[in-house]
Amino acid sequence: MEEAFDVIIVGGGGSGLAAAVSVAQQRGRVLLVEKQPYLGGTTGIAVGSFTAAGTCWQRTRQIADSSGDHAEDAGKFARPEIEARNNRTLREFFLAHAAETLAWLESLGVEFIGPSPEPPNRVPRMHNAVPNAKAYIAALQLELSRLGGTIMTGAAVTELLRETGRVVGVRAAAANCLETSKAFYAKRGVILAAGDYASAPDLIRRFKGAGYDAIEGINPLAGGDGQRLVEAAGGQLVNMDVTYGPELRFVSPTRPGFQSWLPASRWSSRLMAAAARLIPRWAMRAYIKRLLVTWQHPENSLFDDGAILVNGCGERLCNEHQWPARELALAQQPGKIGFILLDGRLIERYSHWPHFISTAPDIAYAYVADYVRLRPDVCFRASSLAELAAGRELDALKLQTEIAAFNHYVAGKALDRFGRTGDQHFFQDGQWLLLGPVKPYFTTTEGGAAINQQFEVLDAMGQPIAGLYAVGQNGLGGMILWGHGLHIAWAMTSGRLAGKAIMQDRCS
Repeated sequence: MEEAFDVIIVGGGGSGLAAAVSVAQQRGRVLLVEKQPYLGGTTGIAVGSFTAAGTCWQRTRQIADSSGDHAEDAGKFARPEIEARNNRTLREFFLAHAAETLAWLESLGVEFIGPSPEPPNRVPRMHNAVPNAKAYIAALQLELSRLGGTIMTGAAVTELLRETGRVVGVRAAAANCLETSKAFYAKRGVILAAGDYASAPDLIRRFKGAGYDAIEGINPLAGGDGQRLVEAAGGQLVNMDVTYGPELRFVSPTRPGFQSWLPASRWSSRLMAAAARLIPRWAMRAYIKRLLVTWQHPENSLFDDGAILVNGCGERLCNEHQWPARELALAQQPGKIGFILLDGRLIERYSHWPHFISTAPDIAYAYVADYVRLRPDVCFRASSLAELAAGRELDALKLQTEIAAFNHYVAGKALDRFGRTGDQHFFQDGQWLLLGPVKPYFTTTEGGAAINQQFEVLDAMGQPIAGLYAVGQNGLGGMILWGHGLHIAWAMTSGRLAGKAIMQDRCS
């Protein structure tokens, strides 16, 4: 039995839901197909920052800003060799429409607080959804249901259907029964919104190189399905070797944080946002700090100041100053986990400004006491090395041997066996702290389909593939979106605009 829709969306994360709602608002009959049994994707597990210029929130605070200034500042986050890969025209186009998207989301019931500063942005631009990113998913899903859109979860798209060169639908099957599939047809086209490939070892190995494929993605379900479909259809993939990371991150809490249980309905979010604007600033900082120690990574300055990284046996494994060799080395260790060792001097140093373990710029800073209180699962303090090793089941003798060898190198009596240089401080007996487990992760990947400003996927010759569109991480189009809040802003903006573009395409 065949079914026909105006538009089919592949992927039920933020960009896919935004596209589906946008199509439905244009009176299109839309089918959204999601591989997992639930909606959300990577957006659903994010903090929820949305960075934009020229918003009503900025005007309320008398902040003068423009998308042109934002585009200039956005180019300051990535290293020069990465920023050189950016599709400047597309990023300027995106940022020029981001404020409209923020207002659109508010009209659907998403509540925001902010904006907050994040250097090198010259003015505050970071708006945060309340209570977190699941507010996007809840609001968009509710609106899609209200508009009569069809949602099919637990179904994997195995093939794009084509007739005379045009993409006309998909073949989908229950994710647990790929042998039985069904055709679904789209009169106007298919929009790919299936996320990134941070957890696709074969794609990472192919485009980034051997060794990187041992590193996991923050979202374990980010398998690159959309990129594979683009390639199968003859689409051009760009920047597939560009990744945000690898970087060390603390392992996730074994139990969800309290914020994951906060309701995200329209009325509850509105109430929480109103309260957030009234409560004292110190209370808001405390809330953000709790998020901070859950999501952020330990600062590299810990190693610059003398900390070392050991594996689960208590042995050093690399020159801690070298990135990404440090992360690649850790990915080869048992369990891919390690621990960061601090002595009393470093504990004191990272207990107050300006030395912090992790940060969300200009919002909150987390120090030793914050981790001891909020993340005891990744922070263990002891007054003896034996107690410290026992607390994390490390080999105390191996740990002591590493410390002795490190002190020998600092004293100038030997070279560090991993080539580390420049350290001037000995490890001293007394107070000890282990931060970890830490693992190397990819936060996200920047590779996706080449697209035009109508979100049509382009082939190797730069020509549109009729009937095929891409948004979010599937349709990054060569942009570099480093910095907080840009990926979610692109997911929502590209989904919203693609839904309008596909419904207004007279050739469809």
